[in-house]
Amino acid sequence: MALSPYVQAMQELFRANTRSREFPAHGAKVHSVAWSCCGRRLASGSFDKTASVFLLEKDRLVKENNYRGHGDSVDQLCWHPSNPDLFVTASGDKTIRIWDVRTTKCIATVNTKGENINICWSPDGQTIAVGNKDDVVTFIDAKTHRSKAEEQFKFEVNEISWNNDNNMFFLTNGNGCINILRQVLLKPIQSINAHPSNCICIKFDPMGKYFATGSADALVSLWDVDELVCVRCFSRLDWPVRTLSFSHDGKMLASASEDHFIDIAEVETGEKLWEVQCESPTFTVAWHPKRPLLAFACDDKDGKYDSSREAGTVKLFGLP
Repeated sequence: MALSPYVQAMQELFRANTRSREFPAHGAKVHSVAWSCCGRRLASGSFDKTASVFLLEKDRLVKENNYRGHGDSVDQLCWHPSNPDLFVTASGDKTIRIWDVRTTKCIATVNTKGENINICWSPDGQTIAVGNKDDVVTFIDAKTHRSKAEEQFKFEVNEISWNNDNNMFFLTNGNGCINILRQVLLKPIQSINAHPSNCICIKFDPMGKYFATGSADALVSLWDVDELVCVRCFSRLDWPVRTLSFSHDGKMLASASEDHFIDIAEVETGEKLWEVQCESPTFTVAWHPKRPLLAFACDDKDGKYDSSREAGTVKLFGLP
């Protein structure tokens, strides 16, 4: 089958820039990486209880600041959807913190009920949702920093996300389902049986056409947002899919696991576009919001926090 012009162009680009570059970020494993909406900054959250923010220069990341204050591991972070100066971190210390890169200060600490493991910011910027280890999801008003609603689920909640239209809220769960709630009332709309085993991660494409889920069955499924039907599956990984990211144009999907590579697929065909080699499991991937540049972070090579050069590095693939 002939490759599409898009795939050929991307493969040429990646062939020319095939090496992943490493940048020291933390003193221990990096759990989460995320780009600001303008793509000027990359933030990372770590087991070392801190967040770091880098500026993207032409061919490298330059560390701007390290953000301290959490009393436990920073498990996930995300940026404000339209303000490139604000980001929020979720920690096992039962708080979330909102940070401003202009003052490098924490502008709000919000106490929550449990150890937080996942977080997302609504597309309209008004609400932050945070999920904890006890499967409670709390919705926090981003302006007043007060809790608006709270929902205890009877199943294992993995990743959470709004759809791009901001009117539905999605959760992936331990029974392999995707649960969809009506945004304001949190009324369940439907539950989709997506995978035969634990459904781990979910991402929406920037174009609003698809969302993808990754599962413990090592499959990535691609869903039509309007029809809520699965359009195709990607099955090149052998281990549970931990993390997903769509490219800025919605045409590429990166997925990663304990396999020692990141799979990059063409969304419309499912064809393998590229494979990024890693030396250890990958826990977080994030495409740049404007160009084909992939940030990611891997586990430490030996699982020991001190003996390994890899501990706490953030990596970029696709740099010139």
